[in-house]
Amino acid sequence: MGQELTFVAYDAGEPGSAAWIERAHGAWPLIKSLGSDATWTVAGQAAAMDTFAEHMPELVPVLGELGAALDQRGGAAYLTHTTLTPFFEFCSQTSTAGALVRNYDFDPRYCERAICRSSFLRPVIGMQELLWGLLDGMNDAGLAVSLTFGGRMVKGPGFSVLMVVRYLLETCTSVEQAWHKLRTLPVCTAQNLTLVDADQAVSVHIGPDLAAERTDDVCVTNHQRDPVPDEQERGSHTQQRLAAIRAAKAQADAGSAADPVEEIVQALLRPPLYTTDYAGMLGTIYTAAYRPGEGRVSYVWPAERWEQSFAAFEPGTRTVTVG
Repeated sequence: MGQELTFVAYDAGEPGSAAWIERAHGAWPLIKSLGSDATWTVAGQAAAMDTFAEHMPELVPVLGELGAALDQRGGAAYLTHTTLTPFFEFCSQTSTAGALVRNYDFDPRYCERAICRSSFLRPVIGMQELLWGLLDGMNDAGLAVSLTFGGRMVKGPGFSVLMVVRYLLETCTSVEQAWHKLRTLPVCTAQNLTLVDADQAVSVHIGPDLAAERTDDVCVTNHQRDPVPDEQERGSHTQQRLAAIRAAKAQADAGSAADPVEEIVQALLRPPLYTTDYAGMLGTIYTAAYRPGEGRVSYVWPAERWEQSFAAFEPGTRTVTVG
């Protein structure tokens, strides 16, 4: 049986806007528990701010304004995304015809479900998580970025991947720029990112124990190394989903469909790519098709579609059925 989920789209505007403050204050009571012990100590807060200033200096003024607007003890440290308790999500994604197409799979109780347009350093549209992090998104320069979990339960010091996606979209205009930035950023968990612009698409494997690895294979699920242990495959079906997304991309790239992007979207709405184990954090919450060269994105569910773009961003709410 399906379940209903409500998504919101809002324009956060410039840093510290009334719209962002309202949403942040509403979310804070629920999400503050995700801050680790370092969020609440003077030494931990200082270290977080130092790490942020070292690796993401362009965003320091934005962080300052957001932290002041949030006005909560430990809030600025929390917003660095270096003191959060790591979490592990599941996804399938690929690229065709200059688009980035993905499923986001997780427990819907712990997904913010907020489509955000912002103008922090530049216009960005994406699926927001934890106040200003992004699960996926695009910027006005024609770059799109999306994340998946890398499948290895390793943890270390560094940024949540949500902040990495935000940073790349705020500061980069191309895949090459984003790739070079990624090579310098510490991340706290194993993750896979897909980067797409008008000229190319690549995937990058990152982790606290792994130097960034680049690949032109843009079909990505939830592992970084082959073969995947049997227990991991039973729990995540990552290899099965990878085979399915590769098959969908191959068919789309063959050129038989009028719109190869839509062909992959339809594949993502069917098993084994569309999954329904929501209690096990492996349920598809939304499908997204970013066309960064056109500045538009489609968020898709089995019986609903929400189009957004830089030219015509539509704030509001939608209640959809998943599963």
